[in-house]
Amino acid sequence: MGLPSQKRTKSSKKRRASHFALKKSSLNKCPKCQKPILAHRACRFCGYYKGREVIKIKSSLDKKAKKEKKEK
Repeated sequence: MGLPSQKRTKSSKKRRASHFALKKSSLNKCPKCQKPILAHRACRFCGYYKGREVIKIKSSLDKKAKKEKKEK
């Protein structure tokens, strides 16, 4: 079984691990509602992706109307 022949120094260890840093995620603007979204994902606010609706998003007005109807 192979074992390291010499101790890895602190500086050598840090140099090796320098590529492990997290990268900042890039945000794009939704072409429909102009809110920031991650690239290549459907918008959480309007449900559109590449110019067409892929997710049905209930608006806050729909939720309020449904709640009022339920109370009556």
